[in-house]
Amino acid sequence: MVFVEGVRTPFGKAGDKGQYAQTRADDLVVKVIRELLRRRPELPPERIDDVAVAATMQTGDQGLTIGRTAALLAGLPRSVPGFAIDRMCAGAMTAVTTVASGIAAGAYDAAIAGGVEHMGHHPIGEGADPNPRFVADRLVDPSALNMGATAENLHDRWPGLTRERADAYAVVSQERYAKALANGHITADLVPVATRSAELGWGLATADELPRPGTTADALAGLRTPFRPHGRVTAGNASGLTDGATGCLLVAADVAREYGLPVRMRMVTFAFAGVEPETMGTGPIPSTEKALAKAGLTIDDIGLIEINEAFAVQVLAFIEHFGLADEDERVNPWGGAIAMGHPLASSGIRLMTQLAREFAEHPQVRYGLTTMCVGLGMGGTVIWENPHWQDTTDRSDTDGSAA
Repeated sequence: MVFVEGVRTPFGKAGDKGQYAQTRADDLVVKVIRELLRRRPELPPERIDDVAVAATMQTGDQGLTIGRTAALLAGLPRSVPGFAIDRMCAGAMTAVTTVASGIAAGAYDAAIAGGVEHMGHHPIGEGADPNPRFVADRLVDPSALNMGATAENLHDRWPGLTRERADAYAVVSQERYAKALANGHITADLVPVATRSAELGWGLATADELPRPGTTADALAGLRTPFRPHGRVTAGNASGLTDGATGCLLVAADVAREYGLPVRMRMVTFAFAGVEPETMGTGPIPSTEKALAKAGLTIDDIGLIEINEAFAVQVLAFIEHFGLADEDERVNPWGGAIAMGHPLASSGIRLMTQLAREFAEHPQVRYGLTTMCVGLGMGGTVIWENPHWQDTTDRSDTDGSAA
């Protein structure tokens, strides 16, 4: 299975003052699907076998089997089916792995996978009714149901993951994003979205709203800790509440050859794993270990890592486990969710789209991975191969002569 194209809307601030306050969630998905079709006119729309779209809050304008409704609204042939997926933050990632499995099984030739979250219309947990037995039977600690509290738990479990380290990591994320934006690495993935507000009338969303260029560690040190008095998790070292949608086109390798479609990445394998819900941020560690074992690789074989920055401490836990440096240039080289936002179910494909662009910039890198933590104690990882890879290994023999 190959990754042909990935796009996303600009990410907006959730809430009444965000750029998508009066934009429907399903319309964000429609923009993404139409842009995929526009960018890849070589592929007849009727060759698309399915549309999988993820949303965490499957209600209102991001409910009603959104994969099917968005496909119809986007103008795909009525013969193209669709469905909805929920694995919380890893929704879009699961949409990709689900349709990739269908392609591998021969059930699909081509499919669209996507994700959307309008956190302004549907705050996290809206309408949820957790079974009281979770707490009454002590299946989980109450903190497991609050993502910010789980991040504070990570700081507790690993005292070396200090607030100062988390703030320093957040500053690097902002700096890397700003540099990538200035170098033209971000805008190529963005789909402009027409917006409307009662105060300003019609507008056009062309850029992410959340980045805070010029962020300093001193400024972050003064922020309050909303999840615990004298805690360590702040709005500055965590991803913001965000609205946005992502999507990608996945096809079988022979279909890519048939239509002359570009191959931006090849999927190697994927894995999901469960962890203690109270420390859900550790999820990417076992899922990555599991995926690496399946692929017969080690972390040293991975040249680029796109990890979702739900919280800085969660990234630091991953980095520390695998023996990487806090500012390792392989990890989120163009910044991450702390800078640009995390619209829950859509973020997995944002990671993939960004990795595909980075692969093209780094032909010396053969393997990369996308990984993220997931609410209620899970992690997901997908390993990808760079089709642009050029083997530059020194093949000199032991006496120094050319092999």
